[in-house]
Amino acid sequence: MSTPALLQHYKDKVVPALKEKLGYTNPHQVPRLEKIVVTSCMGKAPDRKVAVDDAVAEISKITGQKPSITFSKKAVANFKLREGEPLGARVTLRGTQMWEFLYRFINVTAPNIRDFRGISPKSFDGRGNYACGVADQTIFPEVELDQVKRQIGFDLIFVTTAKTDDEGRELLSQLGMPYREIKKAEGELASA
Repeated sequence: MSTPALLQHYKDKVVPALKEKLGYTNPHQVPRLEKIVVTSCMGKAPDRKVAVDDAVAEISKITGQKPSITFSKKAVANFKLREGEPLGARVTLRGTQMWEFLYRFINVTAPNIRDFRGISPKSFDGRGNYACGVADQTIFPEVELDQVKRQIGFDLIFVTTAKTDDEGRELLSQLGMPYREIKKAEGELASA
């Protein structure tokens, strides 16, 4: 089994660049990508059980791994939700599948988004982990458009070993994450 191209790029180029930029002496201190979690929730769908089955099928196609079904923890009458009812699907990607999914997301899927100008670099959690939402599954090339029954949105969470948001942002930037340029406020431009 060969090494994924993005993992080889991480080992050959990203680790030395981050070591130099962040001032680490040991290569094991350099932040790395631990896992990617893909989740989808069908909370408002009137036919929730069928919608969850559709989400499981779509996530399976997109990630190449069968997701687990998530269930409600408590009953909420306003949402017509009972305790233990299926709500969505979730899959955790690690290892080779994680690197191949990230490569496809960066190079194929993200550029397929209509009017794509980059993804927001602001969605970090304070500990170097990044989350982004995908509103429609049809941007993934694995999904056949004529077989789409409903629009399903996803959350993608990139979990890293970075200690700060800046380290996590730098790691994902070096891996090729297509971040949008953030315009500075006019006051900051005048002082620059």
